[in-house]
Amino acid sequence: MTRLVDLTRPVETGMPTYPGDPDVAVTPHATQEADGYRVSRLELGTHTGTHIDAPAHTERDGATLDSFDAERFRFDARLVDCRGVGANEAIGSEAVPETDAEMLVFRTGWEAEWGTDRMTEHPYLAPETAERCADAGYHVGIDALSPDPTGGNEASDGDADGHSDESGVPAHHALLGAGLLIVENLTNLGAVPERFELLALPLCVDADGAPVRAVARV
Repeated sequence: MTRLVDLTRPVETGMPTYPGDPDVAVTPHATQEADGYRVSRLELGTHTGTHIDAPAHTERDGATLDSFDAERFRFDARLVDCRGVGANEAIGSEAVPETDAEMLVFRTGWEAEWGTDRMTEHPYLAPETAERCADAGYHVGIDALSPDPTGGNEASDGDADGHSDESGVPAHHALLGAGLLIVENLTNLGAVPERFELLALPLCVDADGAPVRAVARV
């Protein structure tokens, strides 16, 4: 029997964000008591929680999310177990398997560090690893903040927010520059098999990224 496994971080006030990204707030706009109905106001960045990066995130002429058909956000995924890679260490190109899958989901184990002081010290894809994925046409998912070193840690030489310096985000440039997609901050990867279907549908918005409800169909 087919079942769905939720791989998504809840969007909630005060949740962790990438350093320098907007804070997140979910606040009442209208209430049952005062107005007879409920409406909430959302304040968040396009890369909040479990989200997808469109090429426009780092590429000057890259496509925005609204330019993709909904079908593009369904991926035949292959889990890659990288939990042996340490803090601030690169995942080497030897980790990239030979597969007919469309997406590689790198399980670093760093979902356990969500909200801790070590959250930004996650493993990341070495530039040659990202290039190998891009050359093979693999989209990438990861259970950490980024497939690149997060801004501010010892491995990154980008700007403080980690998004603006080309040399600081080589994995993003390799993948998004090839027209591929990146899903970040996945969780609950211990509940999926090595091969699964990943559904990660964002808002249909003219933007560089958006939160998704990521689920695995297994």
